[in-house]
Amino acid sequence: MVKTVTREEMRELDRKTIEVYEIPGIILMENAGRNVAEEILKMTDTQTKIKVAVLCGKGNNGGDGFVAARHLHNYGIPVGVFLVAKISDILKDADTGTNLKILLNMKIDVREILLTTEMNSILMELRSYDIIVDALFGTGLSGEVREPFKMLIDGVNNLNRPIVSVDIPSGLDCNNGNILGTAMKATKTVTFAVGKRGFYLGDGPVHTGKIIVTDICIPKELIP
Repeated sequence: MVKTVTREEMRELDRKTIEVYEIPGIILMENAGRNVAEEILKMTDTQTKIKVAVLCGKGNNGGDGFVAARHLHNYGIPVGVFLVAKISDILKDADTGTNLKILLNMKIDVREILLTTEMNSILMELRSYDIIVDALFGTGLSGEVREPFKMLIDGVNNLNRPIVSVDIPSGLDCNNGNILGTAMKATKTVTFAVGKRGFYLGDGPVHTGKIIVTDICIPKELIP
């Protein structure tokens, strides 16, 4: 039987890891983003140049995406980061802001997406990328996906590109597999520490694609 957790159980795993075991959240984020980058590299022939677009939200899931973008860049993969938030707002956040600042210091292109009126041009631009990384929403999402995220997710699903979701396809309910208005249809979901219950319920199996469970340094004795 596959081990799974709910969003509440995963939140508690993260809390105990950081507060009880004193493993800083930024280490978990680094491990998560590196794992995503390594899974993307497995999807391509190293002799073939690919371009990767990383779609990031404002939370920790977006921070994982920033880390993945950095590692892909260091592997020599052309990468573009599309942030559905203001850069100035993200820089105020400790772990996510630190990883965004590193990207900016490395001169990696970070494009803000703030308006639905920009979406058609953004989606046209995304057609030039070979793989899309979905780092918009994590397991904490429980409410309906709003604009401009909804238009972006729907548009990306129609691009006919491989989609790699970070931890969970954005818009999929972690607990029950319901679609929260809309959800990414991932080719591969790179999830952390343990599978999520919603992967195997409701619409979960249609949206997760191949599920890869990776270690990000959460102590094994905490995992049920």
